[in-house]
Amino acid sequence: MTALGDAGGGPYREGGDPSANVPLVEMTGISKSFGALRAVDEMSCDLHEGEVVALLGHNGAGKTTLIKVLAGVYAPDGGEMKLRGRPVRFSSPRDARAAGIETIYQHLALADNIDAAGNLFLGRELRTRWGTLDTHRMAHEAGKIVRRINPNFTQTHLPVRALSGGQRQTVAIARALYFNAKILIMDEPTAALGPAETRMVKDLIRGLKREGIGIFIISHEMRDVFDVCDRLAVMKNGKLVGIQRVTDVTEEDVLGMIIAGKNPAPRTGAGAGTRAPE
Repeated sequence: MTALGDAGGGPYREGGDPSANVPLVEMTGISKSFGALRAVDEMSCDLHEGEVVALLGHNGAGKTTLIKVLAGVYAPDGGEMKLRGRPVRFSSPRDARAAGIETIYQHLALADNIDAAGNLFLGRELRTRWGTLDTHRMAHEAGKIVRRINPNFTQTHLPVRALSGGQRQTVAIARALYFNAKILIMDEPTAALGPAETRMVKDLIRGLKREGIGIFIISHEMRDVFDVCDRLAVMKNGKLVGIQRVTDVTEEDVLGMIIAGKNPAPRTGAGAGTRAPE
């Protein structure tokens, strides 16, 4: 496995040996309704190893509902999900976590009054052979995984309330990776962060890509999308507008997809993105 700090691109490649390019996640025709409201309407997208895919759209477009289906919070009404080519169906978030899917919500779900180790193992505490909490081992393991992600973060003994936004993201990511996440869902990972903290989180994401982690990002920050994502999927009113490689579109193109629900016209020499029927 490549270390987080190493240079180079992620493992994801388009083309080549098809058997080596089976998606980590493939969602096909996913639908979810709440009463008369069809929040997700036959949505399809995928995610490969070492790839970052942005999920974009206005509030209410269906992004969060789709992600909660993948995370096991909601059972889909229709469609199919596959992990590495095998059909799966989750009845709870615990099932999704057991399959290697971890969600980092915008609020991070961290306990402010305890330190990094306490948060990393919250609800999954390590115990001694006598059944007591193994605080020494938890502190040691937390220090190792945090330093692997961010070597400059050494104050793992401080309560989370004393940490910066970027350090808090480090703790949340460390918790996911310690429990062998292969797929990360990140909801607005740079929201409310300053420029330096935003750069730090982007560097963390690039490092995760080099480790082969697949990442779905929900974001309203277009600059972040173009800086760290490989592809973007735009939703509107629960439906897929289209999927494009970020190198094939401009910010203006993407805004047109979000607002008007239309794919940009193909450019000469540019690769065609995956598009929904219009």
